[in-house]
Amino acid sequence: MSLNNEVLNCIHERRSTRRFTEQQISSEQLDALLDAAIWAPSGGNNQSWLFTAIQKKNALLYLNELVCEGFQRWVPDDDYPGKHAMKKRSKQEGYNFYHSAPTLIIASNKPNYENAMADCALALQNIFLAAQSFGLGSCYINQLHWLRDDPIIRAYLLEMGIPKEHTICSSAAIGFIGKESPAPVRKEGTIHIIR
Repeated sequence: MSLNNEVLNCIHERRSTRRFTEQQISSEQLDALLDAAIWAPSGGNNQSWLFTAIQKKNALLYLNELVCEGFQRWVPDDDYPGKHAMKKRSKQEGYNFYHSAPTLIIASNKPNYENAMADCALALQNIFLAAQSFGLGSCYINQLHWLRDDPIIRAYLLEMGIPKEHTICSSAAIGFIGKESPAPVRKEGTIHIIR
């Protein structure tokens, strides 16, 4: 018999949502998600992160335009297939890097801080699990991290209040689920126990 509780249920039931409705999440939900983020663990309790939530539709659409243009200038720095696929997909009509979610939360942190990415990833996982508990969809978004050094995108993010001293670690698309995602099969051989 396996253990079960609300947290484990959220972990097992959460999926990456890539189709959202246009309905905006409530202010109370957004506040709760951001509160969940800042309660994540951080290396040495630095809490040097910043979570910037964008809900203004025109701002998101303009950021998407900049991302599409940025991908055309960008050269992937490794062979990760997802990077090459997104660069190619960004040329297609209707491409939207945040899956047209009504809310995008950008996690930034100090670039010279070794745990910057780990801290932000832990915080986003808190956001994802809290979103699941509210019946909301979520998706981890890499594109702004990949394009973090693009000067045009960075200038726009600076206008949004993200400090030039920060690097973009990751972001989260949040909203009401437009289409459910199936549960992917868990791979075998990914757990090793020494007792």
